[in-house]
Amino acid sequence: MARHVDREDEAAEGGVLDGATLVMWIVVGWLVVAVAVFVALFFITAPYGRYVRGGWGPTLPNRLGWLLMEAPASLVFLVGFLVGRPFDDAAAWAFLALWELHYVYRAFVYPFTLRDDGKRMPLSVVAMAVGFNGVNAALNSWWLFDLSGGYGIDWLTDPRFLTGAVLFLAGMTVNRRADATLRGLRASGDGYRVPRGGLYRWVSCPNYLGEIVEWSGWALATWSLPGLAFAVWTAANLVPRAQANHRWYRERFADYPPERRALIPGMW
Repeated sequence: MARHVDREDEAAEGGVLDGATLVMWIVVGWLVVAVAVFVALFFITAPYGRYVRGGWGPTLPNRLGWLLMEAPASLVFLVGFLVGRPFDDAAAWAFLALWELHYVYRAFVYPFTLRDDGKRMPLSVVAMAVGFNGVNAALNSWWLFDLSGGYGIDWLTDPRFLTGAVLFLAGMTVNRRADATLRGLRASGDGYRVPRGGLYRWVSCPNYLGEIVEWSGWALATWSLPGLAFAVWTAANLVPRAQANHRWYRERFADYPPERRALIPGMW
């Protein structure tokens, strides 16, 4: 990663903060915010989906909200790739493919699979999600396609990349299958029901479990501080949400399976 080293030397000689150090400090601050959000979300459930409620300002149609929330992650990351121009780096193309495999679907396909029924979400929630996704995409693309100096084709056979990519794809598969189960229940028009089958046999939120595994795999595959920060943020957002969903199911359905846990089979 000679390019990264050269830039550090130039920055040191010029007495300015180099890009890698700047990213490190931004990520440290970003992680502090993640911890605060993690704690707050155990007391304040984000008002979207089954928890949508008044008092959060103007609202948008649900599908439009999801598209606007998720699109920045796909677009900002792509722009970072094009600006960084790592076109001769096979690992960079692999990172682009993994990221967009998740976010093109999440932004431009998933919203149109939802059973809308006139549902809406607060504009304030959309705005916060736009900021969250934009920052994560910018930090990850800036590091991967510019500051890292490139990973090279050998990285594609490194155990960290291979294990991380397997976890990423496995987590994405779990997430999408769990979402498909929920869509199948809602398509009946009977409102919320207890999901069954697959990992729903053991946990209330396999979709969240899959996404946490997915971005943990990303952190390992990229072996980067921005990648780690994204994995931590994913858990900070989804662990409290899983606890809220688990409690909601138990309160709403008297026959809810007692052996089912919130997120981790047999544990929690």
